[in-house]
Amino acid sequence: MKRLIINTLEHKSIIHKELQGNFSEHLGRCIYEGLYVGENNTEIPNVNGMRKDVVEALKAIKMPVLRWPGGCFADEYHWQDGIGPKETRKKMINTHWGGVVEDNSFGTHEFMELCRQLGCESYVNANVGSGSVREMSEWVEYMTFEGVSPMSALRKKNGHEEAWHPTFLGVGNENWGCGGNMRPGHYANEFRRYSTYCRTYDPKYPLYKIACGPNVDDYHWTETVLRTLDPVTFLNEHGLINGLSLHYYTIPGDFEHKKSATDFDVTTYYETLQKAYYMDELIRRHGAIMDQFDPEKKIGLIVDEWGSWYNVEPGTNPGFLYQQNTMRDAMIAGITLNIFNRHSDRVRMANIAQMINVLQSVILTDGAEMVKTPTYHVFDLFKEHQDGTLLGSYIENETIGEGEWQIPMLSESCSLAKDGSVVITLVNASDSKAEEIEIMPVEFKASDVSGRILTGEIHSMNTFENGEPVHCVELGSDALKTGTDGNITVSLPACSVAEIILNK
Repeated sequence: MKRLIINTLEHKSIIHKELQGNFSEHLGRCIYEGLYVGENNTEIPNVNGMRKDVVEALKAIKMPVLRWPGGCFADEYHWQDGIGPKETRKKMINTHWGGVVEDNSFGTHEFMELCRQLGCESYVNANVGSGSVREMSEWVEYMTFEGVSPMSALRKKNGHEEAWHPTFLGVGNENWGCGGNMRPGHYANEFRRYSTYCRTYDPKYPLYKIACGPNVDDYHWTETVLRTLDPVTFLNEHGLINGLSLHYYTIPGDFEHKKSATDFDVTTYYETLQKAYYMDELIRRHGAIMDQFDPEKKIGLIVDEWGSWYNVEPGTNPGFLYQQNTMRDAMIAGITLNIFNRHSDRVRMANIAQMINVLQSVILTDGAEMVKTPTYHVFDLFKEHQDGTLLGSYIENETIGEGEWQIPMLSESCSLAKDGSVVITLVNASDSKAEEIEIMPVEFKASDVSGRILTGEIHSMNTFENGEPVHCVELGSDALKTGTDGNITVSLPACSVAEIILNK
């Protein structure tokens, strides 16, 4: 038996709800079919073109924020092509993802309508790579300005009288690569220029401006960008930078030789999970550099692209990045979300890539059919952490794995919810070994204990043919017990993610 000690008196950082954010790019079937089926579609139930089944499923996991329109697509996206009457919108070739024709029927108005239906915050990623300062500035004005101006007049002409209030603005995407192949010093100076002209028109709704940060372990990029930006001055005197992005994908093999999403052995399973754990090192090392320039942690680390990346499913368009989702991906999600929680003093937002039908999706669709992936159910288990307070905790552990791919068996994070309850998420990453854990809350007597669990064999998945055998179930009295001393014992099967709530 392992012990989990929770110090309920040690209140640490806020676990911002945005750590459970999602990402939707104009890529494959994420936007078209996955989210948006058109206002005139009579075969798939929708509200103003947005799929009802998908919207309801995402609302159920309290999805807090959505990033759009990319990704690499963002830095070739010109927002004025996606407004006005749909029959007059410009068509374009999606050069990054499959070479398909984009008709721009899903644009700014549609995205904001989707966020309205979802009840989530909006994160708009603007074009630095092929756009202009004026283009970005006018987009911000179009979306957020209530007064008299050319862009607010254009928005009203296009049918939306009131301004929207997007919370987050990405000033470019992957500008070290598909966003312009820039050097870090050059990008930082471009960010200073672009950000200057992205106004906050209403002080009640300040724009949270996010600079393009590093790809994986490019610590030189982080250091050079921050040194060039002089973030303390920029943040405190000008309010021009609030966040710095980080992109990292969990890839078994390497980027050029990825492995299958469903056909893998135990060694590859542990290889994948070890690479998921690498997120912890990336946050710590990039965070240490950020501490040099921003010791008060006013600038958030924004992990706005993360998740698994495998070979596409056989027979699908290689540019659509469509892959299945198994319990291995549930392990990746659980481990990663626990890492984000434990680093919530620096990590301000995270966005899994991507929401529907692309990479580590939470939902898959096939025409009118929809299926929730194992990853979806992990987000469901973590949602009670949103806006809670991270608690100090320690768990006894052991090392498991195959060959060079060694990982901790157990992963956890604990928070104090606003209603006074203690929320615990636990991951048992072993492919074969169950574990019993004694939960020992310090200075906390639970009046009631409940829990849910997601578990299955490492290859288990949900499919259109077989439905959703992988789903959350209640932890019964045989698996979750309270002792006379107030401690709680939970039995975790192999390959499982659990949520346990201690009510005050």
